[in-house]
Amino acid sequence: MGIFTRFRDIISSNINAMLDRAEDPEKMIKLMIREMEDTLVEIKAACAGAMAEKKKVARRLDEIRAREELWQERARLAVEKGRDDLAREALVEKRRFAAMAEKLDADAIDHDGLINQYQDDIQQLEDKLHKAREKQRMLVQRHIHATRSRKAREEIRRADNYESIAKFDELEQRIERMEAEADLVNFGRQPNLDDAFDDLLADEDIERELAAIKASRTHDPDADLQTRRTTEQ
Repeated sequence: MGIFTRFRDIISSNINAMLDRAEDPEKMIKLMIREMEDTLVEIKAACAGAMAEKKKVARRLDEIRAREELWQERARLAVEKGRDDLAREALVEKRRFAAMAEKLDADAIDHDGLINQYQDDIQQLEDKLHKAREKQRMLVQRHIHATRSRKAREEIRRADNYESIAKFDELEQRIERMEAEADLVNFGRQPNLDDAFDDLLADEDIERELAAIKASRTHDPDADLQTRRTTEQ
């Protein structure tokens, strides 16, 4: 298949419709992208070749026009020297180079048109390739999502299985038993020396607070009166 035939097929193709009909859309889009990339490389190479050929034509055209101008000057010189025979020959040569320049001008115009067409084709193909890559990205994301969803459903079904529930219950019982054993480690253990001194300090703080309350009541007559009334009742 030629480069331009492939190009026309790619540009006219409906990616979505082709993927909808494909058994394996991800494989299909990969093949399409590879075909587009290969075609793009070939078109760019052809465009580069046309641009190089245009430069060659331009250089040749400059040389031909310089020769045409040279024979024009020689014809003038021959006329000035009274050599009409040489002037006629110079004009013949000038006409020959003028015809060559005209043909090269036409070739240069053809190359311009070809280069412009290549550049348009490259732009269209790059746009199509961008859309295909975006479509590939979406397909990959859908595939990943579908895979994760399937795994999640499988895990849910597995968790709903009686044996799985029984295993969870057994694990829970083992954890509860370990917690109970940990609580029993300190059960009935005699307080150590640090705990005993902490208790003494706590008792001492309480005694000081009690003494402070009694001292404040000793200096408060109203409090003594209230105490006597309460006692008499």
